[in-house]
Amino acid sequence: MKKECLNIVESKCRACKSCALSKTRHNVVFADGNPESASIVFIGEAPGEMEDLEGKPFVGRAGELLNEFLAEAGISREDDLYIINTVKCRPPENRIPTDAEKTACEKFLNAQIDIMNPKAIVFCGATALKSFWPDQKVQISKIRGNWFNVTINGKEYKAMAIFHPSYLLRNHSMQDGSPRRLMQQDLIEIRNTILSDRIPAQEFAMV
Repeated sequence: MKKECLNIVESKCRACKSCALSKTRHNVVFADGNPESASIVFIGEAPGEMEDLEGKPFVGRAGELLNEFLAEAGISREDDLYIINTVKCRPPENRIPTDAEKTACEKFLNAQIDIMNPKAIVFCGATALKSFWPDQKVQISKIRGNWFNVTINGKEYKAMAIFHPSYLLRNHSMQDGSPRRLMQQDLIEIRNTILSDRIPAQEFAMV
């Protein structure tokens, strides 16, 4: 049932020309994951070059790194997550989406969340977080890893913010307190809290 409803939203999204990004996109990047089994909505910023070309979120270098972290934490990208972005078309040169661009996509984003009705929402990176956070000066490093509630379309959801994997590409340290180590901890917390029926997470061995 969710899939059928999302297909209707997707068809409208693919025909959308509400902002200038529709003129430069190769593909609308609507979502990834199994909407019938996913219990977590994972929200990123915007499509990058590879995402624009393939029409799927998180498929570039950052996406590959994210896949490694998810697998190590015992989270299935294919079954546990429904992955979306705040905007569905790539901003030129991978710049941050403007408020107008996010507003143009808001109806599609909110519809996806409404239909999914997830157990939790994970905001991947500061841009995704600030799309729903009242304080635009918030620093993701200050609140990442902590559960909070967010209200979308009048409904309250359990939520957490995590670092964007593109940030981790620039930070290779695995020491305690490093961004990569914190990402590991956050994903295990998400798995243990939302996906408690999953097998124990594997020991992290990334270098």
